[in-house]
Amino acid sequence: MESNKDKLSIIALGGVNEIGKNMYVIQYNDDIVIIDCGSKFPDESLLGIDLIIPDISYLIENKDKVRGLVITHGHEDHIGGIPYIIKQFNMPIYATRLTLGIIQGKLKEHGLLGTTTLHEIDANASLTLGAIPLSFFRTNHSIPDCLGIVFDTPQGVVVHTGDFKFDLTPVNEQYADIHKMAAIGQNGVLALLSDSTNAERPGFTPSERFVGDHIEAAFAKATGKIFLSTFASNVNRLQQVIAAAEKTNRKIALLGRSMVNVVDIALSLGYLRMTPDMLIEAQDVNRYSPNELVILCTGSQGEPMAALARLASGTHRQVEVSPGDTVILAATPIPGNERNVARIVDHLFARGVKVIYGSGSVTGMHVSGHASQEELKLMLTLMKPKYFIPIHGEYRMLHQHRLLAEAVGVDSDNIFIINNGEAVDFTSSKARQGRHVPNGNTLVDGLGIGDVGHIVLRDRKVLSEDGILIFVLTLSKSDGKIVSGPDIISRGFVYVKESEALMEEVHRIALTTITQLQEAKTSQWGLYKQGLKEAVGKYLYFQAKRRPMILPIIIQV
Repeated sequence: MESNKDKLSIIALGGVNEIGKNMYVIQYNDDIVIIDCGSKFPDESLLGIDLIIPDISYLIENKDKVRGLVITHGHEDHIGGIPYIIKQFNMPIYATRLTLGIIQGKLKEHGLLGTTTLHEIDANASLTLGAIPLSFFRTNHSIPDCLGIVFDTPQGVVVHTGDFKFDLTPVNEQYADIHKMAAIGQNGVLALLSDSTNAERPGFTPSERFVGDHIEAAFAKATGKIFLSTFASNVNRLQQVIAAAEKTNRKIALLGRSMVNVVDIALSLGYLRMTPDMLIEAQDVNRYSPNELVILCTGSQGEPMAALARLASGTHRQVEVSPGDTVILAATPIPGNERNVARIVDHLFARGVKVIYGSGSVTGMHVSGHASQEELKLMLTLMKPKYFIPIHGEYRMLHQHRLLAEAVGVDSDNIFIINNGEAVDFTSSKARQGRHVPNGNTLVDGLGIGDVGHIVLRDRKVLSEDGILIFVLTLSKSDGKIVSGPDIISRGFVYVKESEALMEEVHRIALTTITQLQEAKTSQWGLYKQGLKEAVGKYLYFQAKRRPMILPIIIQV
């Protein structure tokens, strides 16, 4: 007989109502298994921030219950947060061979490889973490070794699809295990968590082989150097570039740290195949004629410091693009990156380069790694879940996925669109939504994890928009009189030599304010600082409609 304490919980800590930083929790009583630990990149409002990772306060509070971290595949939005989370508390990690190879590179970079326990799994593996048995099934995506996960809990079976599509002609011949998925559904699925990225797109997502044909055609027509930019982790795409380079007798050079790292790992583990003489060093490019070269580079999303951006601006130290060269962008911009990509394309055209860019369906140079509507319906039909939780997508995507689930027969009352930090609890195999756990974004800035918060970001915003005025004032310790100053330093506010009248008036107001405070026998430095900020700030807003940060520094001698 089931006891009252038997409770299964599914919790999202990242990845819903957003693209990126995927992290989900399956908890049965006192056992917690974590699925994925991703990151995402900041928008322009998060000044100076390098990376955003999930807030793991709930996991830290319950770290004695955490039995392990299971990774579905090796993309940054699923593994990018691992080094930062491991620094906060360590746990065993379970992942497939290629995914583990990429994770090992990250852990080594952060000095964590020797202290982290890593377990290799595959689609045929089975393990038990705490009281939760796990098994797996193979899926297709834009990186090899992708898994869906099956949690066989006493409350019922929970399935997490990972990122997937149904590619019936995969480049790496890792076929989706549709028979296994059907068997899982036949045995009964309590709850399904499924990828919603392409829930707005009708039809089926084309096979990756579609891209290979277009890459070969473009290589055959090109006369100068070929530059191809794609996601470094898209190993299947890289293999097709290698095949096209072999057919057109071209050597391959790599630009960009992530491209070099992933290719090295994939070659060493056998996921990429090429003859040793095909790969050349970037510094040796000028030894070959242009029609003998393919250069794989990072920067397909318009990242300003990536290899493609530096090539477009002519600032790359080793390689340059020349008139007659061909640049292929084999990726579609993630929403928000369109402007940066367009700027790079403009610069490339200005250099006399042929650029193949734009929607993958137009150029044939990119297909999505995610399932479109018909494939999402197929997954729902195979699994036949009682309850459905759409994940991995912004709200409109989750909503469209809900409609697809209803169309294939899932009861609308059994579909839950959740927010990050929200749980769906199952008792007696019945679900209830609404419980919340601590959640949010943890901001990574350099070596700091979570030490940049709202106040620091607000100050950075002020500095970026209106600059800073620093007042340096020296007072006598014996009688409190002014020894020197106030000296004024302006940075990012006005150019002092062109605004002498304004700065003279600011100096006069500052001196008057200090003199008035001295006459009032004020001895607290805080009152001096506050008085300066208020008087000068009021004048500057009246004169210039600006609010620079005002920073008084008082020295006593």
